[in-house]
Amino acid sequence: MGLFSFLFGQDLSAYEKLVFESADGGQLNYRILYPEKYKVNKKYPLILFLHGGGERGDDNEKQLTHGAKLFLDAKNRKKYPAIVVFPQCAPAPDYWAHMVLNEKDGIRYRDFPIEEKPKPSLDRVMQLLEKLVKEEKVDPDRVYLMGLSMGGMGTFELLSRMPDRFAAAIPICGGSNPALASRYAKNTSMWIFHGLKDDVVLPQYSQEMYDAIKTAGGDVQYTTFPDANHNSWDPTFAQKDLLKWLFSHKK
Repeated sequence: MGLFSFLFGQDLSAYEKLVFESADGGQLNYRILYPEKYKVNKKYPLILFLHGGGERGDDNEKQLTHGAKLFLDAKNRKKYPAIVVFPQCAPAPDYWAHMVLNEKDGIRYRDFPIEEKPKPSLDRVMQLLEKLVKEEKVDPDRVYLMGLSMGGMGTFELLSRMPDRFAAAIPICGGSNPALASRYAKNTSMWIFHGLKDDVVLPQYSQEMYDAIKTAGGDVQYTTFPDANHNSWDPTFAQKDLLKWLFSHKK
């Protein structure tokens, strides 16, 4: 239980609240956490975290609901100093990834069409990320990507659109089009997570992506939680070596 002690008493205001204006005049809310004792003569890893569908909005707060406190843990901040970015997807119908939801006999099925252009919020995330890598003290060889649910889907799609950018990625209870896996399989190390009782985003989607990435020659591992439903991010964040694994990778 000690691993969860960081879930209480953390001050989320440590994440600076900002708004990015994109090339098309659109806006993207985001929160950013800088390392303690941030040094201008040093370069740091950057973690981009994509939230789930329930955290969409325009308050620039809800995106910190899941995952933000992991990076505020005092031990983690000391051991893994990094720039951590939580963008907020615009309200529905916007979505991080191209996804079509169908339902049959009470079961949700998802299709992931391949589209030339990204969804508006993801396009702005891509612009923001390039701006941060260019203007902040970011080590371009240690840029990492994480996401859960809708953000897990966004993680896979963003990898396909920026296949040379990320050293490692952690998609949680997500999914994507397996046909896109070959674009990034050999460029980014991946650790996929899913709860086997998930009836919101079926675990078959993570399994399909794992199989496709593995077939394409990627460095990928897949962890399932037999008793977890859709909130598989909770046991994921509790993984002892999660951040150790993430920060061990470099382009």
